[in-house]
Amino acid sequence: MTEHRLEVADVVREHQEEFLAQWGHTVSPQQHKALRDIGACRTPALGGHLEQCDRCGHSVIAYDSCRNRHCPKCQFSAREKWLNERAKELLPAPYFHLVFTLPQELAPLALQNQKVIYNLLFRAASETLLEIAADRKHLGARIGFLAVLHTWGQNLHHHPHLHCVAPGGGISLDGSRWICCRNNFFLPVRVLSRLFRGKFLAFLREADQQGQLSFFGTCLSKF
Repeated sequence: MTEHRLEVADVVREHQEEFLAQWGHTVSPQQHKALRDIGACRTPALGGHLEQCDRCGHSVIAYDSCRNRHCPKCQFSAREKWLNERAKELLPAPYFHLVFTLPQELAPLALQNQKVIYNLLFRAASETLLEIAADRKHLGARIGFLAVLHTWGQNLHHHPHLHCVAPGGGISLDGSRWICCRNNFFLPVRVLSRLFRGKFLAFLREADQQGQLSFFGTCLSKF
C-alpha cells in the first residue's frame, strides 16, 4: 500500500468548517460550491461504481469525481492536455511576464465588488498593454497576450492582481511584418504603471458614478 500524499481535498475537509465560520460571509456561492465539491470528490459522498478486471475478476470500488473545474484532481488531465496544446502555439520569440496589481487599500472594496473590480482590472491592464505597445516610441506593434487573475498573495490574503504573459514582439501597425522587442526588454515599467494607474482610477470613478459599486462595513468610512 502506497503512502497517502496530502491533497487539497484533505485540507478542505479538515479546515472547511473552521474557515467558513470565520470567512464565510466573504465567500461567493460559486466558491462555496467549489469547496463542497473538492471536499467530496472521489469519496462515498458522491457515490461510486464497481470496476472489475476482465481477466482475473478482481474488483474495486471507484468513487465518482466532482467534475468541478476548480478541482485539481479532476482537472489534472484536462490541464495537461490544455498546456500541451498551448505549447504548440508558442511563437519563436522570447516571452515576458508582467504583473498588474491593485494597491492594498483597494482590496476591501474589491472583495465587496468582485465582478465589477476584476472586470475593471482586466480592462485597465489590457488597454494599457495595447496602447503602450502600439506607441512607436516603444514598440510600434499590435501585440497579443494572455492574462490570469489571482485574488490572493503568497500569504493567502486577499490581493487581486493579474499575471500577463506576452511574446516579445508583435505585428507592425500596417500588418506587413513582425517587430521584435529589444533584447531582454519588452515595455517600460514606469510608463506602463502610470497609464495603468490612471486608467483604473478613471474606470473606478466612472463605475462609482454609475452606481455600480456597493459599500459595506469598513468601506463605508474609507471610501
